[in-house]
Amino acid sequence: MRFCPPIAPHRITGAFITIRPQQLNSTTPSQAIPIPAPTNRRGNFWFAVTLAVALLLPLASVLTSVFQADQGAWQHMRATTLADLLGNSILLLSLVGIGAASIGTGTAWLTARYNWWGRRTLEWMLVLPLAMPAYVMAYTYTDLLQYAGPVQSVLRETFGWTTKSDYWFFDIRTVGGAATMLTCALYPYVYLLARVAFLERSTSFIEVGRTFGYGRWSMLFRVTLPLARPAIVAGIALVMMETLADYGTVSYFGVNTFTTGIFNAWFAQGDRIAAAKLASMLLGFVAIVLFIESHARRRVRFADAFSRPAQRTQLQGHAAVAAFAACSLPLFAGFLLPAMLLVRLAVGELTSAGGNTNDAFVTLFNPGDFAQLAWNSFSIAILTAAIAVVLGLLLAYANRRSPSMVMAVANRAVGLGYAIPGTVIAVGVLIPVTALDHRLADAIGTLLGRDVGLILTGGFAVLVYAYLIRFLAISLQTCEAGFAKITPSMDAAARSLGASDREVVRRVHMPLLRTSLITAGLMVFVDVMKELPATLVMRPFNFDTLAVRTYTLAKDERLAEASIAALAIVLVGLIPVVVASRAITRPTGNEPR
Repeated sequence: MRFCPPIAPHRITGAFITIRPQQLNSTTPSQAIPIPAPTNRRGNFWFAVTLAVALLLPLASVLTSVFQADQGAWQHMRATTLADLLGNSILLLSLVGIGAASIGTGTAWLTARYNWWGRRTLEWMLVLPLAMPAYVMAYTYTDLLQYAGPVQSVLRETFGWTTKSDYWFFDIRTVGGAATMLTCALYPYVYLLARVAFLERSTSFIEVGRTFGYGRWSMLFRVTLPLARPAIVAGIALVMMETLADYGTVSYFGVNTFTTGIFNAWFAQGDRIAAAKLASMLLGFVAIVLFIESHARRRVRFADAFSRPAQRTQLQGHAAVAAFAACSLPLFAGFLLPAMLLVRLAVGELTSAGGNTNDAFVTLFNPGDFAQLAWNSFSIAILTAAIAVVLGLLLAYANRRSPSMVMAVANRAVGLGYAIPGTVIAVGVLIPVTALDHRLADAIGTLLGRDVGLILTGGFAVLVYAYLIRFLAISLQTCEAGFAKITPSMDAAARSLGASDREVVRRVHMPLLRTSLITAGLMVFVDVMKELPATLVMRPFNFDTLAVRTYTLAKDERLAEASIAALAIVLVGLIPVVVASRAITRPTGNEPR
């Protein structure tokens, strides 16, 4: 009888435990025995579906109005302005998408792959435009470039021009001007995600490309950009949805888009059915864009199993100057110049006010009032950001752990809220919440024998709920882009060692997703700080934010005084932006110097 020798100790290989018998049969290959791990697929499924339904319920309350008869505004818009709304929206999306992708990807590539004087400072300062609301930027550039502004005044004095007919000067209040403002304000979305993707890509891909004879530019377009595509596309998707939902910039510039059409139909013409039909068209447009993007990369895998980042190339001479200028220009246009213009307007208001400062000015600079405004804005933003990051992480992991068509549709449906104007979301939330609130009040009043009033309406929970509908897509897109860079074999290897889903997330994913989670929290925080329509409609009684104060002053054409409140928004939002951006760009052991 032939006996088998003892089996050698096992070793872990990827997602399996490989057992190699010694001299059992010289021709027998190693056998891979998969070790099943416990799963909770039904829990993941119902969590994603329940959350999607909860977040889409307010939108459904608006969209169901599509099947109702309107008051005539829809037929009027179809005959007059609908084509203009559609054309301007598509043109604006194209211009902002191309501009933000070019600036964000270009600056991310320069700061991640090259080194020059000033790079360490610029790589975190490039995030600062996130603290500057696009509508505030529109106010400042209009004041700078209008006929009575300093630029045209200097030109007339220099060249002796007396009237506007003596020279040509571009009009900032056009589709191109709105696209420029939105591009300068939104490119950090692409920059943050693309930079992380460029830093975390292994140098082995670059070495393989060099073996094929690729030069610097061929390597960029044929290796680097395709590998970073999930992160770049996620950033562009966020930019495009933010552009679709913008109201302040396009309305101030007089550009008719879907958003202004929804606001005009709902509030100016009083026809919420016509507004709901426009909102449904906007939702359908966003859904088509997201479906095409998801379908295009459904069979592509971008995970990198072994991360060995490439070293930065040192730039000298003209190349260093060009890189510095390329990264400085968007920072100057998107943050430094608008901030200086705001300071100029604020100083001008102080000088003109003298000893006769008006009541709004005194109220704004009252220390207690200002501290309350800042605390209201900061607290509601940090609470929403924390919840959004947790929910985004859970949704992205649920889809990764138990992928299915229903899960994918649920995740995509959650992201649709980002393209809906804040006021539409606010009204959509108020419809079901108010109905539920009345039923609760009646039930509790019957039980206690007295009127307890409305419990949910006008509270912080409802406001945070509206914010999550609006901004959860930011966290979800960022977490999905982060998960795309983690090879699934890491999950399988951890489970083969007996790790549960919770341990896999805590011990494997969380350290690898640190940068992505900080990025998601940063972007949600800043967007909530700048959010105006939902806050204006749904804020609790006696609860004002810096954005509401800015809107109140700007609505009254008190631009100089509005600049003071706008500066406060920038200053309050600047602290977490700087801290988080420094944390994101801080060199680690795996990052090239």
